[in-house]
Amino acid sequence: MQLSKVCKFCDEYLEVSEFNDYCPNGLQVESSDQVNHIVAGVTASLALIDAAIEVGADTLLVHHGYFWKGESEAITGFRGRRIRRLIQNNINLMAYHLPLDAHPEVGNNAQLAKIMGWSVDGRFGEHDIIFHGVLAESLNLDELTADLAAKLGSEPLSISAGDKPVRSLAWCSGGAQSYIEQAAEQGVDAFVSGEVSEKTFHFAHEAGIHYIAAGHHATERYGVQALASVIAERFGVKQQYIDIANPV
Repeated sequence: MQLSKVCKFCDEYLEVSEFNDYCPNGLQVESSDQVNHIVAGVTASLALIDAAIEVGADTLLVHHGYFWKGESEAITGFRGRRIRRLIQNNINLMAYHLPLDAHPEVGNNAQLAKIMGWSVDGRFGEHDIIFHGVLAESLNLDELTADLAAKLGSEPLSISAGDKPVRSLAWCSGGAQSYIEQAAEQGVDAFVSGEVSEKTFHFAHEAGIHYIAAGHHATERYGVQALASVIAERFGVKQQYIDIANPV
């Protein structure tokens, strides 16, 4: 399948033109004009590139790609090694960041809800990137944390805001801990994201909202898998997900 057709479909499907992101979304490294075998993964690390080479892939589809704002523009050091490895092995790199967090079907937050069995009752924040819902039954914070640990295979860090039960919650995958303030304004009992900052602890206590950092990598493994499946079904190409373990 022509690379240009796959990229055009993904760009339109994820509505990338609507996002002001920290990196370019879509095709980041072009090495071949064909797509026959996609490897999906969270981050375009050297380990993932080598894994894609090992299985004979021609396209890498990730959530975390390259060329982030504020980084050096020089393609040297580890950046040079990664890009050189891609080009030398005729592997394209496609990356979708915020559009893949926010998408209502294949997005990380939609897929996280699916994995956890949470209902999606609405969305808020810029690009409607923060999801919220009500649990089928109330849980205490320890029970919710244990459920996340079991289903995501991670070791969450939870910050208690008291002994109140959790019935309503909001979530946003990855490094979205600063959105806890918007979640608190919505009046939910708990907010779930991937990472945590020092100030998150104090805000959670003072605002009376539980917080769980369930892992940046752990909460963002599912969007690329769902998108790769959609691409494979539409274009008849091979796809597989390769997980490069990351405890963060």
